[in-house]
Amino acid sequence: MGASKSGFSSVLTHPLRSRSVHHMSHPVPDPQQRTLRAIRDLLASRDIRFRELHHQPTYTSEQSAAARGESVEIGGKAIVMKVDEAFHLFVLSAARSVDSAAIRKRLSARRSRFATPEELLQLTGLVPGSVPPFGRPILELDLYADEAMLENQRIAFNAGSLTDSIIMGMQDYLRVAAPVVFPFSKPPAATV
Repeated sequence: MGASKSGFSSVLTHPLRSRSVHHMSHPVPDPQQRTLRAIRDLLASRDIRFRELHHQPTYTSEQSAAARGESVEIGGKAIVMKVDEAFHLFVLSAARSVDSAAIRKRLSARRSRFATPEELLQLTGLVPGSVPPFGRPILELDLYADEAMLENQRIAFNAGSLTDSIIMGMQDYLRVAAPVVFPFSKPPAATV
């Protein structure tokens, strides 16, 4: 075990040292930074105009809308769901809720549920609330957009983190993201 005299094997066997040595020599952006950069690159490659905002962390659709200075209806809520045995990405107005029955009917599925935070992290590297409304090439998921979103002129969304948002034209979003569009949302419940 001559390698241990040099200390080389300790770097390979000690997970913290291995990670820190790797990061020092080849810095790798975290999933949030990679996602934001990938969205910027995709939009720039298509000559799409967008506005990017950096803000305090937002944990609800209402907080995100306030931080962006936009109405909650403009917010594009991206939700990962497991439909039968496959995960899919569904995007709808942040002012609306998911109609799971409509999704199951359209995809001829028997079961559907929201991805758990652990599944979301494993699939995307992202936390709930930070998932952008893009499938491939940004996220390796089939992408669906709710028909009611088409009423909006713009879409605003968290771009891989809870502190970075992008606002862009709806037609540009549809052109670049190319989702399958069908109705799968319910209007907001009336408040008493």
